Amino acid sequence: MNEMIRNVAIIAHVDHGKTTLVDAMLKTSGTFRDNQKVGVCVMDSNPLEHERGITILAKTTGVNYKGYKINIVDTPGHADFAGEVERIMNMVDGVCLLVDAFDGPMPQTRFVLKQAISYKLKTVVVINKVDRPGCDPEHALNEVLQLFMDLGATDDQLDFPVIYTSALNMTSSTSPDPETQVHGMDCLFDAIIKTIPLPKADENGPLQFQPSILDYNRYVGRIGIGRVDRGSIKLGQNLTCVRLDGKTENFLVAKLFTFHGLDRVEVDHVDGGDICGMAGLPDIMVGETVCAPDHLDALPALRIDEPTMKMTFAANNSPFSGQEGKLLTAQKIQDRLYVEAQKDVSMRFQVDATSEAFIVTGRGELHLSVLIETMRREGFEIQVSKPMVIYKTIDGVECEPFEDLQIDVPDEYAGNIMQLVGGRAAEVINMSENNGQTRLVYVIPSRGLISFMNPFMTLTKGYGIINHSFKEYRPKLNRPIGQRQSGVLVSTDEGMSTSYAIKSTEERGTMFIGPGVDVYQGMLVGENKYQNDLAVNVTKTKPKNNERNSNKDVTIVLKSPRRMSLEDCLDYINSDELVEVTPKSIRMRKKILATDERKKYEAHHPEEYRKY
Repeated sequence: MNEMIRNVAIIAHVDHGKTTLVDAMLKTSGTFRDNQKVGVCVMDSNPLEHERGITILAKTTGVNYKGYKINIVDTPGHADFAGEVERIMNMVDGVCLLVDAFDGPMPQTRFVLKQAISYKLKTVVVINKVDRPGCDPEHALNEVLQLFMDLGATDDQLDFPVIYTSALNMTSSTSPDPETQVHGMDCLFDAIIKTIPLPKADENGPLQFQPSILDYNRYVGRIGIGRVDRGSIKLGQNLTCVRLDGKTENFLVAKLFTFHGLDRVEVDHVDGGDICGMAGLPDIMVGETVCAPDHLDALPALRIDEPTMKMTFAANNSPFSGQEGKLLTAQKIQDRLYVEAQKDVSMRFQVDATSEAFIVTGRGELHLSVLIETMRREGFEIQVSKPMVIYKTIDGVECEPFEDLQIDVPDEYAGNIMQLVGGRAAEVINMSENNGQTRLVYVIPSRGLISFMNPFMTLTKGYGIINHSFKEYRPKLNRPIGQRQSGVLVSTDEGMSTSYAIKSTEERGTMFIGPGVDVYQGMLVGENKYQNDLAVNVTKTKPKNNERNSNKDVTIVLKSPRRMSLEDCLDYINSDELVEVTPKSIRMRKKILATDERKKYEAHHPEEYRKY
C-alpha cells in the first residue's frame, strides 16, 4: 500500500503563498464537492490565522490523485513557529519549497531549506506568484539554486524539478513564461509523484510511530500526529510508549484518524508509511516512540526548540476589572494555559511563587501575542508584562539569543534605519541596493527587536519590511538594549476623558485616547515628548461661570489619537508597565497605579523601579 502514498510538506517564507497553494491542490484533486462552498486559505481554521494572513500551527490534509494518496502538511512561515517546521521534517519524505517570484528567497526560506537538506529530503521547487507585476521567475530560480549550493546540498538534492504557479489563480506550468500557465495543479501533483520517494516503511515489521505534531481534544486528551515508520496500527490495540526519559507506559488505542481534505476521518487501521493521528495516551509528547509491547525500539528523540521569550500573565486587578470579561480568576488562567501547553510544545508556563501570576515562555512576541488575543476573545481578563528574552548559562557563561535580521527599505530611509539598528547592538553582515530599495542584513540580540517596530514603521513611513529568525545563543552583551526612550503621560484621576482636558494635554506629546474614554489613575493615556513620565489629568472639565463664550471657544479641534494594537502595546511598554487585556479593550498602565506611591518608589529605588 505504501507504494501509492506520498508524504510532502509545503515550506516557505511567510506570505509566499503556502496555504493558498494547498487550497489550489485541494480543489484540483476534486476533494471538494462541486456544490460545496469553500473559502480561501481553508487550512487556516483559526479566525486569527485568517485575520493576520498567517499560518500559526502546522496542519495535515490528504488528497487522492490518480490513485495515489498524497498527505500534505501545511507549515507556518513565521520565524516564531519555526520549531513546527523542523519537527515536521521527520514525518514527510519530501518537500515543496515555495518561493515568491518577486521576492526570491528570504530569511525564513534559508531556514526551512536548511532543515530539509539536513534531513536529506527530496525537493520540488515551486516558483509562485508568476502573475505578479514586476516579478522575475528566472532570477528567483537562480537565487534558489545558489541557496541550495550555499547550504551544502548534494548533487542528488540539486537535481530538483521546478514548477511555476499562480496559486491564487489556481494555475501551473513547467515553464517560467506566464502565457503557458494552465488551470489546475496537475503539473505539481505529477512532479510530487515522480520526485518524492515512497515512504520507507516496513509494513510487516513491529510497530514504530513517533508523533511530530500535537492536537488536543478535551474528551480524549492529546492526539499525537505523525507517520507510521514501521508496522501498522489498529484501533483498540495494546501498545507501549517509550518516554523521552526512557520509561515506558502501556495504553490502549482509543481513536485513530487519517486526513482527507478538511476532515479528520476516523479509521480502524493505518498502514505503515501513512500519516495519522492517534489518541489513547492523554499525555503523549512529541518525540516519544509508540511500539509493540514485545518489541521496544525507540526512535531518536526529536529536538524541540527552547523558548527564547517570556512574559508574566496575571488576573486583571485594575479598577475596571470584571466589567467586560467572565473568566477573571488566576485558576481559570492556569487551566487555560494548561490546555494550550498540551498542544503547543513550544509554549510552557510555571507559577510565579511571589504572586498569583504565571511566567509564560514562547518562541517570540508573535507566538505569545497570538495566545493573548485568543484568550481575550474567549472572555478572559488578564494583564501581561513586557516581553523579556530568556538568558541561558552555557559553559559557565551567561548567554542571550541572537537573530538574523533582514530589512528592506526605500533608499531614502536607509540612513535613519542604520542609525536606529546600530543603537541596538546589531552587527552589519551585508548591504545591497536594487531598484530604489536597500536591503540591510544584520545579526542582532533578540532584545534589540523589543520595542523596535514602532520607531521602525515611523522612520520608514510604513514602507519598511522586516524579517528575522533565531540564529543562536551568544555571550550576553553588558549594555541596556530595547527599552523605550520616551516618557509617557499617565492619568492621575479616574473618570471619563474630556475634550477640554485633552486639548491642553496633547501639547505635551501624542495622545493614545480621545474624548469620552473611561480612564483610571495609573493608566497610560499618551506619550510624552520628553524622556520623563508626566502625570496628567485628562478628566477635568471647563470651569462654569456666567461669562458668555465666543464661538471660537466652543469649538475644540483635537488631533487624532495614536491607535495601538495588542502587538503595538506589548512592543511599547517598559518593564514598569503592564498591558491590560479584556474582551473589548486593550489598555496600558503602570504596575504601581497610585501617582504618589509610584513617585515615592521611584525616588527611593531609581534602579529597581525600572526593573519592577
